[in-house]
Amino acid sequence: MAGPDIGSPAPDFELTADGGDNVKLSDFRGQPVVLYFYPKDDTSGCTAEAIAFTERLNDFEQQGAVVLGMSPDSQQKHAKFKTKHDLKITLLSDPEKEVLQAYGVWVEKSMYGRKYMGVERSTFLIDADGTIIQAWRKVKVPGHVDAVLKQVEELNASA
Repeated sequence: MAGPDIGSPAPDFELTADGGDNVKLSDFRGQPVVLYFYPKDDTSGCTAEAIAFTERLNDFEQQGAVVLGMSPDSQQKHAKFKTKHDLKITLLSDPEKEVLQAYGVWVEKSMYGRKYMGVERSTFLIDADGTIIQAWRKVKVPGHVDAVLKQVEELNASA
C-alpha cells in the first residue's frame, strides 16, 4: 500500500502513548505535526533519530509543532526506551499496525536475501488543517531532523 499523498488528509488515529494516555492525531488540529515512523525501540538508527528529535524539540515547539514517533513496539517498551535515553518526544504504540498500514510504511523489506515485513523509516509533516504537506520515505537519519525543522519553519513563514 502506498499510503496517503502530499496534499491529502492525514489518516486520523487514536493510539496509546508511552505514558499510557490515548493520543488522537485530530487533537493537534491548529498546529503542525511531525509524525515519524521508525522500526524498533533501542536499535542504533532508531535511537539516533529519537535523540536527534529530542535535541531539537524546543526548536519544533517554538515553531508551534508537535513531534510524534510511532512504531509497533508496546507502550511499555516505549516507556523504557524514553527513560533509558532521556527522550522528550511522545512515542505512540501501533501493535496492530493499522496506522502503519494507513500511512503505507508497513512494507516488505529484505535483509541478507531474507524478506520480511517491517517499518520503512518515514516522516510526514501535517499542517494545522490536518493535510499532509511533506513526506520523507526511506529516511537516512543523519541530517533528517534538520531537514524536517526547515520545512516546519518554511510552513510557518508561508502561513
